[in-house]
Amino acid sequence: MSRRGWTVAGIAGGVVGAAGAAAGVGVAAQRRKIAATRRSLATEMSAHTGTPPGTVGEEMSVTADDGVRIACEVVAPADGSEPALTVVLVHGFALDRRTWQEQRPHLAGLTGPAVRMVLYDQRSHGRSERAPAESCTIDQLGRDLDAVIRALAPEGPLVLVSHSMGGMTVMALAEQHPELFHDRVAGVALVSTSAGEMASSGLPGTFLSRRNPIIRTLGGLAAWQPGLVETGRRALGDIIWVFTKRFAYGDRQVDPRMVDLVDTMIDSNAVGALTDFVDTLGTHDRLAALPGLSGCEVLVLAGDGDRIIPWRHSEVIAEAVPTARLVRLPGVGHMPMLEQPEVVDAELDALIARTTERTAGGELRAKRPPQHSGAVDEEQAAAAGGALQGLLRSAGRVRRGGRAPARAGRSRRKDRP
Repeated sequence: MSRRGWTVAGIAGGVVGAAGAAAGVGVAAQRRKIAATRRSLATEMSAHTGTPPGTVGEEMSVTADDGVRIACEVVAPADGSEPALTVVLVHGFALDRRTWQEQRPHLAGLTGPAVRMVLYDQRSHGRSERAPAESCTIDQLGRDLDAVIRALAPEGPLVLVSHSMGGMTVMALAEQHPELFHDRVAGVALVSTSAGEMASSGLPGTFLSRRNPIIRTLGGLAAWQPGLVETGRRALGDIIWVFTKRFAYGDRQVDPRMVDLVDTMIDSNAVGALTDFVDTLGTHDRLAALPGLSGCEVLVLAGDGDRIIPWRHSEVIAEAVPTARLVRLPGVGHMPMLEQPEVVDAELDALIARTTERTAGGELRAKRPPQHSGAVDEEQAAAAGGALQGLLRSAGRVRRGGRAPARAGRSRRKDRP
């Protein structure tokens, strides 16, 4: 065995050994309880399988520019009416299109306007084809999204709804095709995502950082001994379920079915396929692409209990897009669309309503938001602008003549029902 192999094995052994020692102290009873809960959930969910009525979609595939097959689905309005626009839903890392299961029936049932949905699984995720490791980059995910749009939504206004790595995908698309956001993309939702770690600017690092030793060790072990990793994953299934609950959700009393859904999505993806994305997640930095979204209606939404991508990352995105609506969900974790679906549905309704108002007259350029009682005055805005430029100057990303951001954590628009 090579020195690298022994090093990886040694580190992995230490990690697994430490975990095993901790688990051995009084955890057996807890594991039995968790296993019983999961069996009960499996029985309950098997009796309620299937797609919600009125949301059955047409399965199809799109070939990416490098030949990888992307699994997609198109869902028409439930009442059969003509859609006013197309909503493309882009899921995050280690998940698949089931991420949007709570939004799917809601969006399908909208009238005035009715919307058409396009959902797909990112490469190496869900039902899409396993892609070569070198192609597992945020840049390529942006090109995949472009291919999906060209094939399945070639005409009409678009609203892009994204989560986590899906938000990074949208930023990559904006970087690659700014004209699309000028001509057709009327609305963008960025849920629990990041424009980049920007550690030199003092932002908290993400859990999926390439600097995280656990993630790096797991990636090395998956590349060296994928069978061993998958076997260990199955053996530790109940413990992984607990970690999924802790890291995906903020509410400790979250519905176990929602935990099981995320756990099932993660489990359906090979560990090696997921670790292929670690480097690109760590190097992702698209702060400079964000001003290109200013021509759209933008919703930035996240929970301040997110352990995967800290809340501060959403604040930075909103500071770079002064017309954005920033929504903070107290105590909510990384999966707000599952943890608080009613709130997310309402915000998506409002986003779609705003985009419809603007597209009705053929106008896709952003309008300056009206001033209201919560607006920042000129002196405060100048001070905030200076602070942000100082923050960005330390990372070497200053742009002269930039617009001053509004106060972080406050919606820049009047609240809408």
